[in-house]
Amino acid sequence: MLREPHWARWRQGVETGLERALPAHPLGNSTLHAAMRHAVLGGGKRLRPMLVHAAGEATGADEALLIAPALAVELVHAFSLVHDDLPAMDDDALRRGQPTVHVAFDEATAILAGDALQSLAFSLLAHADAPAALRVGWLATLADATGMAGMCGGQALDMAATGQSLDLAQLEALHALKTGALIRASVRMGALAGGADNATLARLDDYASALGLAFQIRDDLLDIEGDSAQLGKTAGKDQAQDKSTYPALLGMDGARQALQHQRERMTAALAGLPSGADALAQLGEFAVRREH
Repeated sequence: MLREPHWARWRQGVETGLERALPAHPLGNSTLHAAMRHAVLGGGKRLRPMLVHAAGEATGADEALLIAPALAVELVHAFSLVHDDLPAMDDDALRRGQPTVHVAFDEATAILAGDALQSLAFSLLAHADAPAALRVGWLATLADATGMAGMCGGQALDMAATGQSLDLAQLEALHALKTGALIRASVRMGALAGGADNATLARLDDYASALGLAFQIRDDLLDIEGDSAQLGKTAGKDQAQDKSTYPALLGMDGARQALQHQRERMTAALAGLPSGADALAQLGEFAVRREH
């Protein structure tokens, strides 16, 4: 899975770009900068930047145009993890196999690091070497996915739902925002770089919506079946915090059936694309089969 040469090239471009965006010897507040580097450069699946590249490939985008949105979406994802791990939120001490930012530094630094990572993401898009209309499209897409109508709104719903019993529609709506919004934005930004028409954008959004739910269902299953060393984060947190999850609502077998349903949705959405969707299909399979 994900071993072809272009995966290595895309990932190396992302790692190099993130390192350049957060150089080792910055001016200004070195503690804040070190916390930002800790949050971003400590590994990770890099799924969202890979989706930018894969959607760009599927729509014929110039690969050079994809670097800025790929970096930006990963910086926003890192910001969300830093804040999600805070004591006031999910209160976790482990992320990507290392101490979370508020544990490695302190809570105030973690809050500021998340804020600064989000700001850096939008700065990279605003100053990207790309046509102005494309930059505006990227900025609008990422802003919509990040705020109240996207990831932050989903996190608020998740916190409010702790200890509550949600039905399936409510659970899907929550995760369509908390997890799915940034995944959909990743795909859309790549497709915008390729000049995708509205019909193609709609097909890709269907794919990304299914992938977002598949990713979350698999995450819920791994929280039960995996261990902390394998996952790189604390296993069993959902049950300990009485979270609404797919296994809690549907049972383990029901959750696996729901995962298969989202896999079929992804396949159907990609079948309607002209060509070049192999990378997107592989990322969908990764979301379904991943072990961490």
